[in-house]
Amino acid sequence: MLTMALVALDASVVATAVPQIVGDLGGFSVFSWLFAGYLLAITVTLPVYGRLSDTFGRKPVLLFGTALFLAGSLLCGVAWDMASLIVFRIVQGLGGGALQGTVQTLAADLYPLKDRPRIQARMSSVWAASALAGPALGGLLAGYADWRWIFLANLPPAGLALWLAARHLSEPARAPGGRGPVDWAGALTIAACGSVLLFALVQGGVAWPWLSWPSLALLAAGAALAAAVVAVERRAADPILPGWVWRRRTIAAVNLALGALGLLMVAPTAFVPTYAQTVLGLDPVTAGLVMSAMTLSWPLSAALSQHVYRRIGFRDTAALGMAAAALALFAFTRLPYPGSPWQPALAMLALGAALGLFQLPLIVGVQSTVGWAERGTTTASVLFCRQVGQSLGAALFGAVANATLTTHLTGGHTLEAIPEALDTEATAEPVRQAVATAVDHVFLGATAAAVAALAVLLFLAPRRFPVLPDQQLS
Repeated sequence: MLTMALVALDASVVATAVPQIVGDLGGFSVFSWLFAGYLLAITVTLPVYGRLSDTFGRKPVLLFGTALFLAGSLLCGVAWDMASLIVFRIVQGLGGGALQGTVQTLAADLYPLKDRPRIQARMSSVWAASALAGPALGGLLAGYADWRWIFLANLPPAGLALWLAARHLSEPARAPGGRGPVDWAGALTIAACGSVLLFALVQGGVAWPWLSWPSLALLAAGAALAAAVVAVERRAADPILPGWVWRRRTIAAVNLALGALGLLMVAPTAFVPTYAQTVLGLDPVTAGLVMSAMTLSWPLSAALSQHVYRRIGFRDTAALGMAAAALALFAFTRLPYPGSPWQPALAMLALGAALGLFQLPLIVGVQSTVGWAERGTTTASVLFCRQVGQSLGAALFGAVANATLTTHLTGGHTLEAIPEALDTEATAEPVRQAVATAVDHVFLGATAAAVAALAVLLFLAPRRFPVLPDQQLS
């Protein structure tokens, strides 16, 4: 839980301190890479760490990731300009990729199936607490101390987590000869392919138009690298990203469903705070509380989901949760204009409850269909697909919102002029209506993603997951 908290707190804490960081180091035009570089590093390394944990064990990967995250935090704390801070954030992300997947895998290794919902719910509570505490902690450190302490404050918990894992984490003894050669060629090509494609998605429509030569060149390079990944992995004796994660019906269905979850999650996390501040006129703290209603109901629903899936199965429980999520997302588009803060907060509360019922049964279920030697790879593939879905969602819904705003803004207002237009009484109301319409369109897209996830579960996933007997630690 300590190592999970390091990853969960990081993004929300740093976001609050961006004005202070930019004011000290400069680099406003590239500050978004403080987040994009970090998330990109996590995403592209997830499958690599998953396979390495199946080869060498969870403990070495967890210790390495924690140490690397600690080193990255220390380097971020002494960064001398924006470029160095972005590079050191990528180092942090390289460590965070090891933590995110390995912790989820250990939950399945260390606890039998009947206890996993309780453990997974505790880890979900870490994310919920981080979403609530992160902005406040970041604001306090940046306002009353120095933004560098946001990173240096990671050192004590990371050091404690490192010591606890080294001293107390024990793994089962495995039969000798179970380790194959490490597929370093596959690891490098997967990381290169993911980096190029995610870079294209992050920058497309922002730094340059989608149909410009930089976007087309990056997408072409990503396609070529994807073909290289397939060629390299087919020849590898022990591939980093084996073909069976897509040939097995259960794993493939969960991968696609969690990818759709990552896509639709962009709507509440990225657009609800903007909606609350622009349309409802709330201050940033209150706007954050509107979105955080989702993080309150999610872990509670996840903890209670075991009572549902033990009766109707993993797939049907997840399908029930996603159907409810689709209704909650669509209900957001029907909120009255301008409305009251309790209305979007209620929609977020319902969405969190629905997604808790959806995500945890799928993760617990898919981990239960594989043995120890395949669990790290399986877990990493699921988390990788969710991260890729989030990147796709950011690019897709960002384009939808920008196109809607461009169409509905009147009087010659540009996207960049929205903050100034809100401060002028004559222009504020049309701008609020345009933002409300843009957010409605984003939530309609998220509803479509939820329907797609539901279709995947109903038509691709088996009704009963082929669960293996629990493997106890020796």
